[in-house]
Amino acid sequence: KFRPCIDLHEGRVKQIIGGTLCDSGAVENFVSDRDAAYYAKLYKDDGLAGGHVIMLGPGNEEEAFSALSAFPGGLQVGGGINPVNAREYIDAGASHVIVTSYVFSGGEINFRNLEMISRTVGRNRLVLDLSCRFRNGDYYVVTDRWQKWTNYQINYSNIQKLSKYCDELLVHAADVEGRRNGVDGTLIGILADCVNIPVTYAGGVKDMDDIETVCRLGRGVIDLTIGSALDIFGGDIPYKEVIKRPEFNSR
Repeated sequence: KFRPCIDLHEGRVKQIIGGTLCDSGAVENFVSDRDAAYYAKLYKDDGLAGGHVIMLGPGNEEEAFSALSAFPGGLQVGGGINPVNAREYIDAGASHVIVTSYVFSGGEINFRNLEMISRTVGRNRLVLDLSCRFRNGDYYVVTDRWQKWTNYQINYSNIQKLSKYCDELLVHAADVEGRRNGVDGTLIGILADCVNIPVTYAGGVKDMDDIETVCRLGRGVIDLTIGSALDIFGGDIPYKEVIKRPEFNSR
C-alpha cells in the first residue's frame, strides 16, 4: 500500500536529498508553507493510515506532536526516539515509534538496546528504520541522518533476527532518496525476498513508472513512500492520482 510521509527539519515540513543532512546544512528539494498538522489531516481525510513523521535533527518535536494530534493512531513517528521519550509519543497518538540510532550505535547493532525499546513500547508498536547505503556490493544500515555507516548488512538472516523485535521495517534507500532519479530496484528485490513483516520502501521515485517498478519488483509485499516527487511536496506526480491507483487498494 501507499504510505504517506511528513519529514520535519528545523521545525518545517521539507523534502531533503538523502545523504546531504549534516550540521552545516542540507540540500533542500522543497520547503512547505503548510505545517505538519495540515498534511496529517490530509492523510486522515484520505484514509491513509500507517504513514510516518520523521524528525530530522532537533527542533521538530512541537510539529511532530501537532501532526499526531491531527491524526491520532494514524501516524508513526521517528527521529531521536529512545526508551525515555518513546512512551510520550505513543501517548500523544503515535501508532508506532520508529527507531534507528538508539539500536545501531558505534557502527554496530546493540541487541540490549533493541530488547529494551521493544519491551518499553511493545513489539507491536515498534518500527525499525533500516535506512541503508550501498558499498562494496552490499547494503549496510546507516544512522545519524544517514551519515554514519554501520556493519549491519541488509540480508535475509539479519532481517529475520530483527523481525522478532518489531512490527514493521522502514527502509530509506539513502543513496537515491530525494534525488527523483529512479528507485533502487536491487534493494527492493532483496527486501521482497527477506520480508516476513510489513516493509515500507522509500527513495528515488520520479514518476508513475517507478511506482509500477516497485510493485513488480516488490511482488506486492513492499509498501511504498513517495516524497519529493509528489505535487504536495513540489513535484510532478499528482498525489490524488497516486492514492487512487489499484496497486494501493488491493490489500
